[in-house]
Amino acid sequence: MNNKPLVYFLCTGNSCRSQIADGFMNTLGGDKYEVKSAGLEAHGLNPRAVQVMKEAGIDISGNQSNVIDPEILNRSTYVITLCGHADEHCPVIMNPNVTKMHWGFEDPAQAKGTEEEIMAQFRSVRDAIKSRIEAFVRDGE
Repeated sequence: MNNKPLVYFLCTGNSCRSQIADGFMNTLGGDKYEVKSAGLEAHGLNPRAVQVMKEAGIDISGNQSNVIDPEILNRSTYVITLCGHADEHCPVIMNPNVTKMHWGFEDPAQAKGTEEEIMAQFRSVRDAIKSRIEAFVRDGE
């Protein structure tokens, strides 16, 4: 049985932001936390998210896009929503011991422009998520 606190990252499609957060938390805090991610829907793993994480030295290519599991939700220590839609539509958490937090990030999958501009948005969101994860691992919240 895993006794590490469980961090459950949620977003709309479990394709970009929550996958990036999952990758960073496993890499930077996997010794302290059990990590899972999911979405209100499963949109599949975004190839650009995989690419920007590879640039950061983290391979998330084997990750799966999952739908929120109520059992995991209610046994989590922390439920962290990464977009307003997931924050507003997160299923009710029945366990009063779960700490729910909201870290809002723009959806890089909605970026418009040239491929270079879109990838710049993915990198910007990736770096912002990394900074937030580093603070969480360092400060415990």
